[in-house]
Amino acid sequence: MIGPIPPKRLSKDFDWSLLGSAVLLSVISLTEIYSSTMTQSSDNFFLRQLAWVAVGILFLFVLAAIDYHLISEHIPWLYVLALGVLVYTLVFGHRVSGSKSWVALGKIQFQPSELVKMVVVVALARYFSDLRASRYMTLMQIGKACVISLVPMGLVALQPDLGTALTYLPPIAVGLFVRGIRPAALLSLLLGFVLLLPVSWIVLKPYQKERIMTFLDPERDPLGKGYQVAQSKIAIGSGGLLGKGLFRGSQNQLGFLPTRHTDFIFSVIGEELGFVGVIASLGLLTFIIFRSIYNAQTARDNLGLFIAMGIVGTLFFHLIVNVGMVIGFLPTTGIPLPFLSYGGSSVLTAFIALGLVMSVRRCRYVN
Repeated sequence: MIGPIPPKRLSKDFDWSLLGSAVLLSVISLTEIYSSTMTQSSDNFFLRQLAWVAVGILFLFVLAAIDYHLISEHIPWLYVLALGVLVYTLVFGHRVSGSKSWVALGKIQFQPSELVKMVVVVALARYFSDLRASRYMTLMQIGKACVISLVPMGLVALQPDLGTALTYLPPIAVGLFVRGIRPAALLSLLLGFVLLLPVSWIVLKPYQKERIMTFLDPERDPLGKGYQVAQSKIAIGSGGLLGKGLFRGSQNQLGFLPTRHTDFIFSVIGEELGFVGVIASLGLLTFIIFRSIYNAQTARDNLGLFIAMGIVGTLFFHLIVNVGMVIGFLPTTGIPLPFLSYGGSSVLTAFIALGLVMSVRRCRYVN
């Protein structure tokens, strides 16, 4: 049966632990967003984020109540629509921080490239699950899978938003790994990626090159491009075991840490909640990832498996890159931390992702 799931089964099979973890992360997020923006009276970031969290939870329940096969049936049209929205964004979008990646609907602004990621996850899942049974994928099949991901990724890179564009790679990487790829083909892909790195340097914007150079040599511009990461390390390091306390972080409250409520919210958590807060936040995110893997393992079919694992790859990539960026292990890319960073598009996408995982879980026993 394909369609809405009966209310009784919706309540019985719902993964409340997954929802609870996301809600706890949102509480931490809202608290630290309020802490980091309480002096900015012109914009109420706390209320905006609270509204997006509420909308995200609503979307989660809606998607959990829909059979993911129904979504898969309509994914070709959704994929075409997603490409159209990305093209529209390139032409008519609003430019923020150098990237033309925002679209306005009245007073509401959102980032289509965040939401399109979930369309790509389902599109790839449908493609992988429809392949005829064999141990390894052919080069032609690998190429078609790459096109599904690389076309929207290219449109996002043209905005230019290289950080978000990179988040389109994990679903296809996980999908190829799960579906099966010959060692020779894997080596060819890795070699091609390495060979493209020098070429990619040519097309990078000056500020993107500067971020990479600053990452390689943090001391080259400590008061300029290296200032953000330097202050982030100070904030996290000064938090100690239990932190300085809510609303008492000096790097946060005195404004030494720029963009602290968005990409660097993890620094605020480290300073005000300390090592305990960091472990709690990372623990909740890790639980969501491993719980999603469990739901993938118990999926009804390959389509559910690939949807859940594509989401796992996306969440894991966001976690590793954002935390690595904040502690100076990776270049600054502007990739948000799921459920924690400020941003309506980001938090809505995260809850949509969990809604899809819930749908996979809830359809395990549907005939």
